[in-house]
Amino acid sequence: MERVWLPALGRDVSRVALGTWSMGGWMWGGADKDAARATIERALDLGIDIIDTAPVYGFGLSEELLGGIIDERGCREQVVIATKLGLSWDARHEPWRDTSAERIREEVVASLARLRTDYIDIYQVHWPDVSVPFEETAAELRMLVDEGLVRAIGVCNYSVEQMESFCPGGRLDTTQFRYNLFERAAEADVLPFSRERGLATMAYSPLARGLLSGSMKPGHEATDHARRGEMFHGDAYAKHLSAVARLDAFAQESYGRRVIHLAMRWLLDQPGLTIALWGARKPEQLEAASGVEGFTLDATAMTEIDRILAEELGD
Repeated sequence: MERVWLPALGRDVSRVALGTWSMGGWMWGGADKDAARATIERALDLGIDIIDTAPVYGFGLSEELLGGIIDERGCREQVVIATKLGLSWDARHEPWRDTSAERIREEVVASLARLRTDYIDIYQVHWPDVSVPFEETAAELRMLVDEGLVRAIGVCNYSVEQMESFCPGGRLDTTQFRYNLFERAAEADVLPFSRERGLATMAYSPLARGLLSGSMKPGHEATDHARRGEMFHGDAYAKHLSAVARLDAFAQESYGRRVIHLAMRWLLDQPGLTIALWGARKPEQLEAASGVEGFTLDATAMTEIDRILAEELGD
């Protein structure tokens, strides 16, 4: 498995990380605990040693499953746990943002218990909370680092301006954002900023919530809440599937791979992109991960991919 050095942790990790949002079931039509356990086990067996989770993924379930497996295998020092803070929820599982110092203290205790560990490798603010000064949140997280409860600090879904406000209040090591062949807003600002500041970057939804996996078909539009965006429905869905078909043909002809490998390779070949989060609900959904290695996309290939997207999507 391709690896990259993370200075904040003083170690290397696999460039493909396991994302656990879908296996927690929230917004994905429920959870299958046995399948989720098998998926985490398979990821570790494949050499994926960085796993991204969050309390809100299954409202504690995702962290509990991960913590249990790591504890059973006795591999805590070999696995990098990236979890999050800042989303609380009520009895109806309705979430809201809260990154106050008091709430951070409550959350870290709860996450450590669910994960069965005494430290978190990468602790990330899940979403910016404008009701709390970023300096307060950053300062509290720095205290957790000083106390040995956290090793690196990250943010998710922050704009450049928000990261600039966060940095003066404390340390910032990583940033996570949505990024894939179809959703490329990060190229305009977040990626250049991260390169400039030396932040490790983590792209979530690298397969556009399944669109770039090659498994979604015409006439079978998604009904789960996670795929409520425009590109999963109507004419936009048809256009995106047409683009996927052409990208798949290009991948097969040029590299003997499939679109799922091409989409991940494209991400990993982007300047400044450190890690891509491969989300999975079932172990078989990880089998294609090994096909991401062993090839790279040159400038000619990148140009051809952009041409296909422009012709199919009108961008």
